[in-house]
Parts: sequence; C-alpha cells; structure tokens
Amino acid sequence: MSNLSTELQALTLQLTILPEQINKIADKFRQTMLDGLAGKDSPLKMLPSYLSKPSRNETGTFLALDFGGTNVRVLLTELLGQGIFNVEARIASRLKDADGHYNYISDQSTADQLFDFIAMQIATIVKPDANYPLGHTFSFPIHQTGLNTGTLIHWTKEIETTGMDGNDITEMLIAALARQKLTNVLPQAIINDTVGALLTAAYIDQSTTIGSICGTGHNTAYIEPLSPLTKAPMIINLESGNFDQLPFTNYDSQLDANSERPGAQPLEKMVSGHYIGEIVRIIACNLFDASLLSTSPGRNILTTPYLLNGAHLSLLQEDDTEELVLISNWLEGSLHITNSSIEDRKALKTIAALICARSARLVAATYLGIIKHIDPNLEHSHNIAIDGSLYEKMPGYAQDIQITLDQALDGTAAMATTTLTKDGSGIGAAIATAIAINMKS
Repeated sequence: MSNLSTELQALTLQLTILPEQINKIADKFRQTMLDGLAGKDSPLKMLPSYLSKPSRNETGTFLALDFGGTNVRVLLTELLGQGIFNVEARIASRLKDADGHYNYISDQSTADQLFDFIAMQIATIVKPDANYPLGHTFSFPIHQTGLNTGTLIHWTKEIETTGMDGNDITEMLIAALARQKLTNVLPQAIINDTVGALLTAAYIDQSTTIGSICGTGHNTAYIEPLSPLTKAPMIINLESGNFDQLPFTNYDSQLDANSERPGAQPLEKMVSGHYIGEIVRIIACNLFDASLLSTSPGRNILTTPYLLNGAHLSLLQEDDTEELVLISNWLEGSLHITNSSIEDRKALKTIAALICARSARLVAATYLGIIKHIDPNLEHSHNIAIDGSLYEKMPGYAQDIQITLDQALDGTAAMATTTLTKDGSGIGAAIATAIAINMKS
C-alpha cells in the first residue's frame, strides 16, 4: 500500500462521523438548546422571531425584501391560501459591483448608503398609487425585541458596512424609503432566512417544524413548543452555526486560525459552502508538504486561501470517468496544475467526498437534536425545510442527510423528511407580513 493510500485511510477515520457520534452530537446540541432557552451560557443564541406557524389561510399581495449576503432581492408576492402563492415580480441586485463602481458591503460604505441602494431597488417594482406591506428577511444575527424591531448583533458573510451599531434595522429601512419618497411601502415584519424557509414550507405542509439554510452559510430555525417569552409556540432562530461541541480535526483548527473571525461559527466552518472547499485545499496542501501528491506546480497554486469552493467539490465528485479526465482538465485549465497523476485525482475526489459527507452528517445531527427536544418521545412526523446550494446541488448531500436521520430514528415512531424550499427566504417574508397584519387586526 502506498503512503498516499495509508494517509487517505487515516483521513477517512478522522473525517467519518459514525452513527454513535451522531446521537452524541445530537444530545449535546439538544442540551445547548435547553441552556440557551433558560438564559444560561450557550453557543446557540436562541433568538425569538415573535412568529409561529402560519395558518395557511394567509392571503393578500405583499412585498418581500430578502437581504442575506452580496445580493438583495425584492419580490412582489400574492398569497392565495392553502399553500398556494404567485410571485408577480422580482428583482435581484448585487450590493458589490463586479467592475468596482460601488461596494455597499465594504467598510468604506455606511448603513445609510446601503439602505438607500436597497430602497432604490424597491422603487423599481412599486407603483405610486398603491400601498405595499413589506416583510424583510435580514439574514444576519439580530437582537429582536418585537416582530418588526431588531438591531444587528454582528455581520457575517464578510459584510463590513459601518453605522449599524445600535440602530434599529426597520427604522433605518423606513428612513431610506422616505428619502426615496416611498412612504407607501410599509415594513411590517423582520425575519431571518431560516425563519423564512420554515414559514414557506409550513404554508404548504403543516408537518414542517424545522427550517434550515445549507448553502454558502449555515443556520437553522425551529418551532419551539413553549417559548420562554410567550409560553406559546414560537419560531426560534438558533444561529446554529456557532455550535461548538464537535469532533474537530487539525485541518479545522488551521482553517479557524486563519479565518475572518477565529473562534466564531465553529459548525459553520465545518459544514457550509463558504468553508468546505477551503478545508479540502488545506488537506491538499498538507499532502503536498508530506510529498504525497506529485502534481506540479500544485503546491504553490494551492497556497491561495479560498481557492476552492463548493462548485469545485461538486465537480470533483461528479467525475465518474475511468481516468478522471474531467478533474484533470479542470486542474489544468482552471488552476494551471499540469501533469496530475490518476492517484492525485483520486485523492482529491476522495477528500472532497469525505468533507461533504461529514458536512451532511453533522447538519443531520443538529436536526436530530432539535427533533429530540420538540418530540422527546420520538413519535411524530417532522418535515425539515432546507434551502441552499449545498442541499440542492452537491452530489449525494441531500441523500446523506436523509440516510443519517433515517438511521438515527430507526426503531422509533418518529419520521423526518427533508424538502428543498426554493426562495423560502423571500416567500417567507411575505407570509410573515400577512401574519403580522393579522396579529394587529
């Protein structure tokens, strides 16, 4: 057996999450949920949404603003009831111009400039002779004190816009709308994208109890049966990417030490699309340093942080040609890595598969922890609404989550299904707006 084969076996042992580990991680996750709900120290923020499950009778036409990263989307959505909706208009705009003309997510831009740009996008959809109730999906951690009020805890996803500290997000949006003379746009609710995914799926399927994002970032929300605030059901945003009781490897430690915020978001750094390619790159560099990969001049090229992303990991896993020629062509054409051996290519494919499977199983373990919390006797059906590119596009990812849950719940009466909830954050904002208006009436 070659030294490379021996090292790949060792990597497999390090990176494979076994069934018994799934249950242990789930139990730890459940305990951190309980600690957070009780106000004790916990890596999970357990942020209230002030919303519960939709009745499915919500109807009307609403604006939805979806801001969660480098893009902002505005949707004009008609809710028809019983899980039926229609998107009448939509616009998507980048907050950072590819040619460098503007960048509203850098530390050179202020929050007022950011919200003015957002208001200008809203102006392209609305008409002056109608009123537009608006729901705002703001996919960053916020301290929410009501259905339509909240302040930013901290930016994520490399957003660095200044001037948000201590300012109410809805008030900033209202002020920007006024500056654009859009006083007919009336913000009613602010939610997280995980809450939006849950609301959208629950509008269609009442068995939905969990909403999650598995894409560039990772986070999950769920329906807490007895909220500490209201003593009634409420959707809670876990900010689960910060969960930290996990089987870390040296490669995870290397990534964390060189990340934007060392020590923060440990789970997200092990599972999300923004980071899994970086873990593969770090492992490959370690193999080069140990003289186990022969590709030249690969080591120097692979020193570039975040060179690899989720799309690259998809390509690595999808190549089923005998000589892995697709991988060879990609290495040479995109990375200028020439003369790769079949052993090198197989190694990269194996590492990508290990990292993606680990991501799916860790995510499934957190879902299991939530199910154990809300259904301690494991006797009900749970639909888990998931949006994001990893779940939708990564080969085998959705299946790995489902298989992990099926194995963990085998022998119980409980069932868990996962469903892709496209545009959940946008549609969910419209549903939240309808709920907010009903709550006021």
